[in-house]
Amino acid sequence: MTLEPETRAWLEKLGFAIRDEAQWLEALTHGSTGAARNYERLEFLGDRVLGLSIADWLYHRNNGPEGELAQRLNALVSRQMCAHIAREIGAPDHVRLGRQARDDGAQDSDNVLGDIMESLLGASFLQSGFAATRDVVHALWQQAIESRAGRSKHPKSALQEWAAGSRRKPPEYELIDRSGPDHAASFTVRVSVKNVGEVEATASSKQDAETEAARLFMERFA
Repeated sequence: MTLEPETRAWLEKLGFAIRDEAQWLEALTHGSTGAARNYERLEFLGDRVLGLSIADWLYHRNNGPEGELAQRLNALVSRQMCAHIAREIGAPDHVRLGRQARDDGAQDSDNVLGDIMESLLGASFLQSGFAATRDVVHALWQQAIESRAGRSKHPKSALQEWAAGSRRKPPEYELIDRSGPDHAASFTVRVSVKNVGEVEATASSKQDAETEAARLFMERFA
């Protein structure tokens, strides 16, 4: 199978070099299609390529300590950031989904779009190498890198420090519900600090739900 002409043109406009169309087709194919090959393996690879590309950028352009670099890295390679970039570049129009997944809203799911963004980077790495893929990452992530993404303290770290500074026991996180199909899962987490209170939050991943719960807890009790 080959790429649709508009999809090929879209990829090339983003700076990707198209050598093996089948691999790019794989990068855009969700498991719900029933295709023999989907984006999961390329997403695994692309995740590592993205992390190294952003770490390289931060190392050479940020003189902050390791903790600050790690905090910014985590924000810039997060599922939400990958999904945000995917939406900005128009990826939802090119994702190949099964009918049920599309009906369930997978086309705009953070989980799916985050994975698609990483799978595209994986395909680029295999076809063009690291340097070319790193340059694409820097171009697509430039605005996010130059913004304050990751500069503010992570909500979970802020809550941990607040609890310690207030001589409270450390916050405890509990997954209390998981629902929905894998490509559009919903996680509800409760965070509590003994003798202070508790807050619940729901998001598309357990980690994101914990982060949102910590943020809400700080707004309500800190």
